[in-house]
This record gives sequence, C-alpha cells and structure tokens, in this order.
Amino acid sequence: MAHPSQLGFQDAASPVMEELLHFHDHALMIVFLISTLVLYIIIAMVSTKLTNKYILDSQEIEIVWTILPAVILFLIAFPSLRILYLMDEIGNPHLTVKAVGHQWYWSYEYTDYQDLSFDSYMVPTQDLSPGQFRLLETDHRMVVPMNSPIRVLITSDDVLHSWAVPALGVKTDAMPGRLNQTAFIVARPGVYYGQCSEICGANHSFMPIVVEAVPLVHFEEWSSLMLEDA
Repeated sequence: MAHPSQLGFQDAASPVMEELLHFHDHALMIVFLISTLVLYIIIAMVSTKLTNKYILDSQEIEIVWTILPAVILFLIAFPSLRILYLMDEIGNPHLTVKAVGHQWYWSYEYTDYQDLSFDSYMVPTQDLSPGQFRLLETDHRMVVPMNSPIRVLITSDDVLHSWAVPALGVKTDAMPGRLNQTAFIVARPGVYYGQCSEICGANHSFMPIVVEAVPLVHFEEWSSLMLEDA
C-alpha cells in the first residue's frame, strides 16, 4: 500500500514484482554511475585551462567511448528481456478469473466455477468503515488463494480500461472485443489495491481494484459461501 511522500515502489507481493524491483535498482545504479562520470567530465572541462593533445585526438579513447555504451546497453537489455519473458509465462494456472471493465466498475467471473461471478463497485466515501481507504475500497473484492498461479483474462464491455495492481507487478489493458491475459502468484496473504490505469471517461478515478489473497482453505470456504448466495 502506497503512503504519502513515498519515494520508492510499493513492497513486492509477487515474484515478478520482486524481479522488477531488482531490475529497477540495477538500472538506477547504472544511470547513477553514468551521471556521475558525465558530471565529473563537465566540471573538469570547465574548471581547468590545461589541454592534452592525446585526449583531443586519440583513437584509443574513441574506441572506448564507442564500445562502453554498447556494453552498458547489453547489461540493461538482457535482464529486461528475461523479465519480459517471465511476465508472459502463464504455465499451468490453478485458478482463472475473468475481469471485465465497465464504465465505471469491474465485474469478475471465476470460470472454474459454474455460477461464481459478481460486480465490484467503489465504496462511496460516506459509506466507508474505519480503516478503509477512500477511492480504493470496493464492495466485493477479488479473492484468490496465495502461493497459487492465478490467470486473469481481461476484457472490456465498452471503452478502453486497464487492470493494474502495482504490488503484484500486473498492468494489462482491457479492450472491447479482445481478450488479454496475465498471470501472477501472490507470495503472502493480504489486501492489494489497484486502479484503472487507462483514462476511460468521467468517472475513471472511481473504479478501483482490490485483490485479497488468502490461504487455500479460506478461499474454498469463501467460494462455497458465494456459491450458496448465488
């Protein structure tokens, strides 16, 4: 959960998000080293009046500053491609949930069950209970079992939406007439918040996403209760 004045990312709740955080730190360190080197060169060039003919015209230096950027790009590209392939890997999901975007709420269908589906609306500010978050809480949460591969099929019923949960490292567009998919594994129990991340109209800011991860036993109890109420 993000908090005011937060400078970094939210704590990772899935293996993919942990990889994304590590890659961010890796790339940021490279950018920091490059920025430091360039700043030092600029200061040295401005503050000194001495010149060196071997620096002004040197084949060796030109070779170095041609090869070094290429090596740096490889150091960034290879980890990035690895994470991209990890994010596209679906494998053998234990549960499939279909998320459909509407103006302006989400509906969820648990396709492994016959009659388990519901709509998820934002809880109005005046109806919030103590401890609930404004503009982030919903009347029905998407409940999933922890430590299980979850596949989410994402589409839209009207305009473009985007199903995004930062702590899980998930952000997939919901497009009318198209079925996109993503997958994640929640590493620990908890409640994880997200929002529609594609401008979709007047109430774009009021269609939050809440994913609740629980142990498998509790998930089975929840699904049984939902099926009884259906």
